[in-house]
Amino acid sequence: MALAQQTVVVVGGSSGVGLETVRRLAAAGARVIATGRDNGKLRDAIGGMGNNVSGAAFDASDRGALDAFFQTTGPIDHLVLTLSGGEGAGEFAQLDLQALRRGFEAKFWPQLEAAQAGARVLKKGGSITFVTAISARNSLPGTAGLAAINGALEAMVGSLARELKPSRVNAVSPGLVDTPWWNRMPAAMKDDLFRQQVEILPVGRVGQAQDVAHAIQFLIENGYTTGTVIECDGGLRLV
Repeated sequence: MALAQQTVVVVGGSSGVGLETVRRLAAAGARVIATGRDNGKLRDAIGGMGNNVSGAAFDASDRGALDAFFQTTGPIDHLVLTLSGGEGAGEFAQLDLQALRRGFEAKFWPQLEAAQAGARVLKKGGSITFVTAISARNSLPGTAGLAAINGALEAMVGSLARELKPSRVNAVSPGLVDTPWWNRMPAAMKDDLFRQQVEILPVGRVGQAQDVAHAIQFLIENGYTTGTVIECDGGLRLV
């Protein structure tokens, strides 16, 4: 499926996996609309990508803003949901459940709201791609809350694929990926964590945003794949 002349909306496209997806799809010829909360950050991120990339700044947790945005896009061919949050991790006995609630509010609900709003303008035969996380399936201690957030999204993929047919619904489930998401962690702690992961991951390296963007592009272009969660985790679920 050629991307030339197709319209793709990337919700959460101002950094990390979302931004790399914008860059990759634009290079493949798609007309890409990137969204982000911070207008200045978004403009800086997509600046210089060419006339086939545009941006729209709004808070994706605001359903009214989502509906207003999709009223302006016209029909779209594909929707990519890369919104995420930073809360919800921790050992269950001490897990701050209010933080977990905020984690759901930052990722689960905005992705779901954007999917529902975007589905109304999605062309028949188009696609929706969620970006979840391997925490949904690798049973790592300290990630039960994250597993709940991402597992809730993944549990819906099959049902949505059947409800929205012939449009396709899939998800990419990344593992440890070196994106700005990790910059909230002290640099020494991050370096130590990444060094440990390089030693145990079967692929022998930490993931990059372009690895996940590549998987997203595959799901957009492959018209025979639906109801699928692709694990793009370097084998983390195996260790």
